[in-house]
Amino acid sequence: MTTVEPTNQDRQREGPDGGWGWVLVGALFVCNSLVFGLMRSSGVFFMEFVQYFDESSQAISWIPSIGLAAQQFFSPLGSALSNAYETRVVVMAGGCLAGLGLVCASQATSLLHLYLTMGVIAGLGWGLVFIPMVATVMAHFTRQRTLALGISLSSVGLSSFAFNPLFQFLVDKYTWRGAILILGGLSLNLVPCGALIRPRRRPEAPADETPRERTCAAWPKRVSSYLELPLLLERPYVTYVMAITLINVGFFVPYFHLVAHSRQAGFSQYQATFVMSAAGVSDIFGRVASGWFSDLRLLRLIHMLSLWVALTGVFIILLPVSSLDGSYPTLMVTSVLYGLCSGAMTSMVFAVVPDIVGVERTMGALGLLMLIESVAGLLGTPLSGFLKDLTGNYVASFVVVGSFPILAVAVMTTLPHYFSCREQPAPPKT
Repeated sequence: MTTVEPTNQDRQREGPDGGWGWVLVGALFVCNSLVFGLMRSSGVFFMEFVQYFDESSQAISWIPSIGLAAQQFFSPLGSALSNAYETRVVVMAGGCLAGLGLVCASQATSLLHLYLTMGVIAGLGWGLVFIPMVATVMAHFTRQRTLALGISLSSVGLSSFAFNPLFQFLVDKYTWRGAILILGGLSLNLVPCGALIRPRRRPEAPADETPRERTCAAWPKRVSSYLELPLLLERPYVTYVMAITLINVGFFVPYFHLVAHSRQAGFSQYQATFVMSAAGVSDIFGRVASGWFSDLRLLRLIHMLSLWVALTGVFIILLPVSSLDGSYPTLMVTSVLYGLCSGAMTSMVFAVVPDIVGVERTMGALGLLMLIESVAGLLGTPLSGFLKDLTGNYVASFVVVGSFPILAVAVMTTLPHYFSCREQPAPPKT
């Protein structure tokens, strides 16, 4: 059997697997805490909003759903701006918008205000931060890419463990308005994280390109290139996006409704928040452990992802079932297992993308992925809230949304060469 030595061009495409890349891992660690860690801990405010605005669970559920959907919907904008200009400026601007949105949300007098501030404005800021930071870290690693992502994304588990009781304390101390105002100031720490990204050396325009070709006529082609729109014509990418979109219907629902379900099951406020904190702790271990094991390449990434996705769906379904008899330890154990599997799954969702589209197109591919799955993020939590209003409890909510990740695994099996035990080379950029 012969081996092919990598060429100099291949080596240049590979990340250095160290150096400044680890600084960026730390920056993404903080960014992820202040984006998804904050988003996933917002369930603490759910009951406060229900009581203050005297609205239904479905109406309140639109607040986090709009924030999540806006973050995902504007991710292609963050990718395109990062491809066209400087990633550091885009991320720093996103940090300012996220902080502004939460500060304005603290002064809201109606649900519409929260939809616009905590939803659209903060979500726009998060969209400009997350994907550019993830793509930047991935560009700095090759052999240790999944481990680097696992470490940097594990901050969601740590922040979920810390933020849930912290947010409850802030609400008790300063009411929900004061708590959200503090979170707005905290979110401004995204700005120095973006400043850590080093400026890129931009390619020069061809010498024979006329000024007119650099402006009007070339813009449609440039926009398509920045957004990587040709990926939407490639079956493997479209299939993968469909699967991740189905996952997204149910993935965030426990983080928005598990605290409310625990309260309804008869547990105290702090018992309910510690259910989420337990999931956050196991989430940390799941992300780092799966990243380390994935880089050993004992199994194909897509096969490991399928396993974790299926288990995540099963434990979402079991979350309300485990507390039907009022057993707090059983609910805690199920929450821990859910956190472990969902954490293990998350970093692998991003790590599989370069294997499908190639490293060069990762920034645009991630942006489009987030845009398309924003539809599922927008509908998942309101669907759960609607089923709760319809049935009076969250059992049907979790059973229905938990079935979507399991369906996603069935979609993944239709990927080309899915059942092959060998990793397939990424298609060349055309």
